[in-house]
Amino acid sequence: MAATGNRRKERRRKDNRRARILDAAAHCFSRAGYEGTSVRDISSAAGILPGSMYYHFASKEEVLGAVHDEGVRKVKTKVAEAIARESEPWARLEAACAAHLEALHAAKEYGSVIATEFPHRHSKQLRARMIVARDEYENMFRELVDAVPLRAGASHKYLRLSLIGAMAWSLVWYKPGGDDISEIAKQIIDLFRAAKDG
Repeated sequence: MAATGNRRKERRRKDNRRARILDAAAHCFSRAGYEGTSVRDISSAAGILPGSMYYHFASKEEVLGAVHDEGVRKVKTKVAEAIARESEPWARLEAACAAHLEALHAAKEYGSVIATEFPHRHSKQLRARMIVARDEYENMFRELVDAVPLRAGASHKYLRLSLIGAMAWSLVWYKPGGDDISEIAKQIIDLFRAAKDG
């Protein structure tokens, strides 16, 4: 029993250190970009020795992949929870937008990495990994947008792309202290809902 307990403690310690590295990397990447960030920058922000990074990650690019995955996971989880509580198509889409914005701004540094680190800038392996994660998430919005009624001739595809782009751009223009996230989501959806009523 003691050996099992020790293994669990060691696993928790490693998981905590890995999470600390990811948070530090998200912080550094969001401020200086991938190219402008060194392994030493990340390890310093995480409070560990540079060599210790390689116990958890084989390279800086692998750290970026893990930060990207974690950022997408945070947003995806929040959106899935929000839409499970709604049934009407426009209400589901509004709930998804509010959850997306809340998750994006709650973990703003991760959100910044998702929004600014484009797959084509990286290796073939990381590019494929990032595209899979993004496509899986975008498919949630594809289903949500395809379910809302639009006027004849209005494009669900361009509604989806415009909506995702508008939410990503909120990382630039949103300032705490103004309208809350749920109100912003409602206003954005009301604008897009005009494609049904216009």
